[in-house]
Amino acid sequence: RLTGRPAENVALVEAYAKEQGLWHDPSTEIRFSEYLELDLSTVVPSIAGPKRPQDRVALTESKSQFREDLRTYSNDPDLEMHKSAAGTVDEASELSFPASDAPSYSADSGTTVDENAQPRETVPAQADPESRPSKKVSVSMKDGREFELDHGAVSIASITSCTNTSNPSVMLAAAVLARNAVEKGLSSKPWVKTSVAPGSKVVTDYYEKSGLIPYLEKLGFFIVGYGCATCIGNSGPLEDEISQAIQDNDLAVTAVLSGNRNFEGRINPDVKMNYLASPPLVVAYALAGTMDFDFDNQPLGSDSDGNDVFLKDIWPNPVEVQSVIDSSINEEMFTSSYGAIFEGDERWQSLPTPAGATFAWDPESTYVRKPPYFEGMTLEAEPVSDIDGARVLLKLGDSVTTDHISPAGSFKSDTPAGRYLLEHGVQRKDFNSYGSRRGNHEVMIRGTFANIRIKNQLLDGVEGGFTRDFSQPDAPQAAVYDAAENYRAAGIPLVVLAGKEYGSGSSRDWAAKGTALLGVRAVIAESYERIHRSNLIGMGVLPLQFPQGENAESLGLTGTETFSVSGVTELNEGRTPRTVTVTATPADGGKPVSFDAVLRIDTPGEADYYRNGGILQYVLRQLVG
Repeated sequence: RLTGRPAENVALVEAYAKEQGLWHDPSTEIRFSEYLELDLSTVVPSIAGPKRPQDRVALTESKSQFREDLRTYSNDPDLEMHKSAAGTVDEASELSFPASDAPSYSADSGTTVDENAQPRETVPAQADPESRPSKKVSVSMKDGREFELDHGAVSIASITSCTNTSNPSVMLAAAVLARNAVEKGLSSKPWVKTSVAPGSKVVTDYYEKSGLIPYLEKLGFFIVGYGCATCIGNSGPLEDEISQAIQDNDLAVTAVLSGNRNFEGRINPDVKMNYLASPPLVVAYALAGTMDFDFDNQPLGSDSDGNDVFLKDIWPNPVEVQSVIDSSINEEMFTSSYGAIFEGDERWQSLPTPAGATFAWDPESTYVRKPPYFEGMTLEAEPVSDIDGARVLLKLGDSVTTDHISPAGSFKSDTPAGRYLLEHGVQRKDFNSYGSRRGNHEVMIRGTFANIRIKNQLLDGVEGGFTRDFSQPDAPQAAVYDAAENYRAAGIPLVVLAGKEYGSGSSRDWAAKGTALLGVRAVIAESYERIHRSNLIGMGVLPLQFPQGENAESLGLTGTETFSVSGVTELNEGRTPRTVTVTATPADGGKPVSFDAVLRIDTPGEADYYRNGGILQYVLRQLVG
């Protein structure tokens, strides 16, 4: 009712819930099939990072965990002095999951993990807790601001539209925290880029009615829009001087956002370490200015009387937050915002609306182009074939996410996607983002496997979307897209080698689309995230799995070999073989390596999709039939 649903909808939901036995009746004793116990004392304020949503860190341990993780993200020679043989740490070890029970993320977040994912290693840290790898750099801004940047500096603090902004309790808690901080004389650090991107204009309405917007804005948290922002890489660039200092000194700076995804290279190209936090904690980290901070024992600043101010001194009282909710949110806010949600402003209404039964493709458009999925398609599916003479496009390690594979965020002029747009008359300032150009396959193919943090093991110590082009003499380093085009011209099919958890993360369609359009016929991995495995089949790419206990290293595969896959043709006979034979022939003429790879086509429906060349072709043939 509060969110303005029509009375008949409210009545329908209530009647349906009661009929299904889902309506809560306190007088009914509920029988559960399973009972779990949770010690509420173990539920503590937490953040997640620095690169996966499932890497939970208790807030009380965030400083020590940051120092432990920093060793992976900085080339600072001082780090060597502090290294221990202990590995990584999970400060919430009592809530660790055994491998068989590794949690998946909810469908509404769109984020999933590998079905067989391993939890974060839980070994105690041995590092000196007082050690502080440091690389302080003085920065002078054009407007007169002067400050020092160091490893761990919070360069972005964003309350972004994913996940939290439908929850007034956390959104108003952030605003009350901002008010309390301002009244104590605190301010955000001058190097932090701050923003609020709600998922709904209703948030703005209740912020305005509560009178809390001026306090958020005093700390730099202005409302910047109502859609995907920092979480998908749309934070915009850091200020020039800050960006230059980070790049020149290889600083491992951080971002803190209230979204649900923090994978490598996703948030901002200057930021190596990304953390997820609640909206009020986003504000708190803007005040602290660094991830190297202990909120229990370090003050955020001092008040007008010179007294230290700690986070506990400004943390919102839940009773007050609820009172603000009760006085600031009403049904009319929802009905007014959503009643005209599809009308748009005068610019939207003035757009020309073409007539006709089919879409009029504009060959000059750099945003929406006719995709090639049905080119050369016949009415009847052609028989599937084995793979012969394939080369390795990328050899990847564990935990390669769809954010490593799929185009996301902004891109530069010297990338294949940037060069394409420049050649088509688009100026750098108008590049926009991969997400905005997802309707142009030419841009998206060029951004596939182009994540700035991806590590292709065919190259030594190189990060980014590069590979070795074995179609050329001496196999030079090349952009992944450029190499794939050379392979296509030479008629050479491609494979990708990978480790565990391949395709974990956001279940994004372009991770599979781009893979297929680059000419990849098969992926051979140790294990898959379930949705990405299925998506690969849906685009006509074979998901193969190394034999249990084996991987590229144990089999002696370097990625320089030529690969063949036999046994695929059994699918033409209506059978789905459990395994197929993979043979890797070394380039130097050495003894071939052969192994039985598990064919991860798990259902009859998936077999039908693959036999048709993909789900799109399958559906179209079904419609025609």
